[in-house]
Amino acid sequence: MSRLFGTDGVRGHAGRYPLDPPTVRRIGAALVRALRQGDAPVRLLVGRDTRESGDWIERELAFGASGEGASVVSAGVVPTPAIAYVTPASGYTAGVVISASHNPFEDNGIKVFSGTGEKLSEAREQAIEAMVADATWAAPVGEAGPVAAVDCRAAYLAHLRRIVPPDESLRRLSIVVDCANGATTTVAPELFRELGLDVHCIGCSPDGRNINLRCGSTAPALLAQTVVDGGYHLGIAFDGDGDRAIFVDGLGRVVDGDAVMFLCAKQMLAERRLKGGAIVATVMSNIGLELALRDVGLSLVRCAVGDKYVSEEMVRRGLSLGGEQSGHIIFAEHLLTGDGLATALNVLRTLVATGRTLADLASEMTAYPQVLLNVRVPERVPLEHMPAVVEAMARVEARLGGQGRLLVRYSGTEPLLRVMLEGQDATQIRGWAEEIIAAASSHFAVVP
Repeated sequence: MSRLFGTDGVRGHAGRYPLDPPTVRRIGAALVRALRQGDAPVRLLVGRDTRESGDWIERELAFGASGEGASVVSAGVVPTPAIAYVTPASGYTAGVVISASHNPFEDNGIKVFSGTGEKLSEAREQAIEAMVADATWAAPVGEAGPVAAVDCRAAYLAHLRRIVPPDESLRRLSIVVDCANGATTTVAPELFRELGLDVHCIGCSPDGRNINLRCGSTAPALLAQTVVDGGYHLGIAFDGDGDRAIFVDGLGRVVDGDAVMFLCAKQMLAERRLKGGAIVATVMSNIGLELALRDVGLSLVRCAVGDKYVSEEMVRRGLSLGGEQSGHIIFAEHLLTGDGLATALNVLRTLVATGRTLADLASEMTAYPQVLLNVRVPERVPLEHMPAVVEAMARVEARLGGQGRLLVRYSGTEPLLRVMLEGQDATQIRGWAEEIIAAASSHFAVVP
């Protein structure tokens, strides 16, 4: 049986398996079958980002779920964390988000939150996969119509406003907000203006096809230029579904998730909001974060890539803060999944509390030079079955001599082999990373 779920739900090209209409309908039906407990009603809340395929995927999934007896309502275009928050707050059995996050508009995805607001466990995902593959039952037949609508934005915004205590200092901050032409366009501009900030919006005109297109958290160049040209204090860039945020300081320099975790950890420690004396980050986080935390008496716990793994580790250890370099940051006191808006508000809270600039706060963490290179692959061959790659990795490890980090892994959401290297010389480590990429390319006979 082929896997449907990756590290962040089902992901693929809209219209093709596993996101073709019959399979999406079957996933909706299988989800209800896997969630049903006795005679208890199954209630699903669905939200989506701005991709043009989101509407029909929502209708097909809802039709499949309704055919199994579930009640399904749509929150329309809202950020992923809005669904994660409202699902448990309003007593839904599960929340479903139709989004491919930072991917281009041609892609889409389906991710599911449990009734507690956490991403589904791998065991539950496997149960759904087995249900989809089971040929002894059929999904309902018929035409998928519109889904009943519900507005959950007010509840989500009220939840977010509690993060930042009322403070007139906020009104002195001018910011640029890049919504990636995605889901945060429906809430972010309103939220920041209500808080009294001077807000300039870019990436706030979605047309179904321009989500993440030269904007958002994976393309911050326009944001940086806008901040510098306009003399703004900082910029905030969300991804397509709003579960991550990347920042730009007043000088146009990118402040990534590692730096955000460090400055927020320090502030939470000062406010006695940080539990356990540690934070969780993935294997991709820079070694500079680990060293900076150590200097202030905090530890770093590493886990696999994926914010659901960060969340699981935080729950297991009873910790308050965790996240990824990419900008998925989890504040357990607010939500057990990444939330770009909650991250932005915690950064603003820190600026107000300290009276310092983002550039000043971020400068306290020194990041080692890091190189991340990718090669597209036709299949995920275990690394140990590629001798040339193993040999290249061994050579690089020997050169590092313990003064850096090497990580080679497959992407959980795209057909890519990723090579990450950290060390003291950026040019040197790039050359070493290219050696590994070349070895992988030779194995697959593809061009890097």
